[in-house]
Amino acid sequence: MAKLERRSWAEPFKIKVVEPLKMTTPEERLAAIQEAGYNTFLLRSEDVYIDLLTDSGTNAMSDNQWAGMMLGDEAYAGSKNYYHLEENVQKYYGYKYLVPTHQGRGAENIISQILIKKGDFVPGNMYFTTTRLHQELCGGTFIDIIVDDAHDSQKLVPFKGNVDLQKLEDLIARVGAEKIPYVSVAATVNMAGGQPISMENLRTVRALTSKHGIKVIMDATRAVENAYFIKTREAGFADSTIAAILKEMCSYTDGATMSGKKDLLVNIGGFLALNDYDVFEEARNLVVVYEGLHTYGGLAGRDLEAMARGIDEAVQYDHIKARIGQVEYVGEKLLSIGVPIVQPIGGHAIFLDAKRFYPHIPQTEFPAQTLAAELYLDSGIRAMERGIVSAGRNKETGDNYYPKLELVRLTFPRRVYTQAHCDVLAESVESVFENRENISGLKMIYEPKYLRFFQARFERL
Repeated sequence: MAKLERRSWAEPFKIKVVEPLKMTTPEERLAAIQEAGYNTFLLRSEDVYIDLLTDSGTNAMSDNQWAGMMLGDEAYAGSKNYYHLEENVQKYYGYKYLVPTHQGRGAENIISQILIKKGDFVPGNMYFTTTRLHQELCGGTFIDIIVDDAHDSQKLVPFKGNVDLQKLEDLIARVGAEKIPYVSVAATVNMAGGQPISMENLRTVRALTSKHGIKVIMDATRAVENAYFIKTREAGFADSTIAAILKEMCSYTDGATMSGKKDLLVNIGGFLALNDYDVFEEARNLVVVYEGLHTYGGLAGRDLEAMARGIDEAVQYDHIKARIGQVEYVGEKLLSIGVPIVQPIGGHAIFLDAKRFYPHIPQTEFPAQTLAAELYLDSGIRAMERGIVSAGRNKETGDNYYPKLELVRLTFPRRVYTQAHCDVLAESVESVFENRENISGLKMIYEPKYLRFFQARFERL
């Protein structure tokens, strides 16, 4: 008998509760996407079959997390769940001080208000939509200092999220260290395709910023996924635990904004973690203004408990290997049939390269927005545009940004979908790809003032 080349893979959990999905007809999907103005954010979730819009708050919590929900201490002040969360943040992330927030952008708002003043420059390894907006609203200007490889969807580089040290040094020389309140480091880099930053690069960034007295603030939303890539791609870490790698990553920073809705396997929640007591003291005051008392930050005690328990689960190797393995499974299937995606395959999503998918559609006609709509029309799968619409406009000139990467993000909720769903997804993308030459672009007919990708509306050209 011939021996199998490799053993089959299965999710490291079993299903305890199910949520029925609605199956729609092509006619129903056409009506739904037209009503939504060809914006997948404006679709009703009940009209979606497989929802890959985001991994933010769409996770399936464990039985242990649900058990913790029943132990919520809903006291207004001093909830025991806050202290459990604080203990786990200190244990796994290593920061001294904790300020809970309702989600990651709550933390972004607070740290931006504290550290940024008008005329400042905030360098970072590629922008993220809400992060950049909070920086701009406080009078700062975001400067992209990611390595050039990150803007090339086909470059096979293991750490495309790295900071370009020369770009950072040039900025310091040009504007002065006093005009740079902090370096914003994302791990992983969402807009680059879920690409990680290396430990070596983090160490070097820390050394350079320390020399100039500049802080480093990490977007730790998917830092556990980044830790997995360090373990599997960077020399010297193969025998390290995910927890140990995560804590070392954080040790090269002064604080972190966190959306627990990603790595930490919850449906709501986030935090700001800090080492500087003076910054913490100001954050603890501001959180009362924007979120709630400093021991609940806009969250119920049960949500704090679920997030605390989620930290324990997130750093388990079997979990994170399976989580990223599911993304890799779909990515490899798409590559095998010639579908253009960002490479290497990222941590939380497959990013379809819309420029190469639809080379006949100019960026001004929103090829990524078009592709997301076509995918929904084909199968009821919902994805997200990450291109010119998400990039928005220059705050000074009002001109559109034209990012080199025009992408559609197929984002995998944690512990939600099975391998069968993955196969359906790959088949749908293949179907849309085969019909690509018959598709025309879109024009924007409504544009909101901020973060237009959430609510903009389009129509067929």
